[in-house]
Amino acid sequence: MPKPRKVKKIEKIIFPIIAFLICAFITPGAIPLLGMLFFGNLLKESGVTKRLAKTASGSLNDICVILIGLTVGASTQTDVFLTASAIKIFVLGVISFAVATFGGVLFAKFMNLFLKTKINPLIGSAGVSAVPNAARVSEMVGRQNDPSNHLLMHAMGPNVAGVIGSAIAAGILLSFFG
Repeated sequence: MPKPRKVKKIEKIIFPIIAFLICAFITPGAIPLLGMLFFGNLLKESGVTKRLAKTASGSLNDICVILIGLTVGASTQTDVFLTASAIKIFVLGVISFAVATFGGVLFAKFMNLFLKTKINPLIGSAGVSAVPNAARVSEMVGRQNDPSNHLLMHAMGPNVAGVIGSAIAAGILLSFFG
């Protein structure tokens, strides 16, 4: 695949703003999820709030993950958590990742039928919302076939799109049940 183009700083600043506005109109229930995602990108890319961006991406993020893990872990008893329905949910999750990965590869192959500049179908497999692991897997599998093949930056696009799509889907589900 060709080397990705250099993205201008103004594009990196405008993208989170416009994407947040579009997503907020589509699913207002996803505003907290998408707002924090895009706010973090805006902090990082603006360059104005370097200390705040460093704190948000480092220690504050670690503290939040620890607190969420502790509260979820402390509120989950084994008799409630390890049930047949919970195992079914895990199996459905594995199946959904497999279907999304397979569908992404097939869709990339379908797109190649119409594109002048072909794309590597492995990029389609990174469309699941497992950031950045799905993109790393695409990179590793691509490099096994061709060591000069670098797909990581190409695969991060569908990977982040998968995160945004998952947040929108979560917002739609929240609007149904909220």
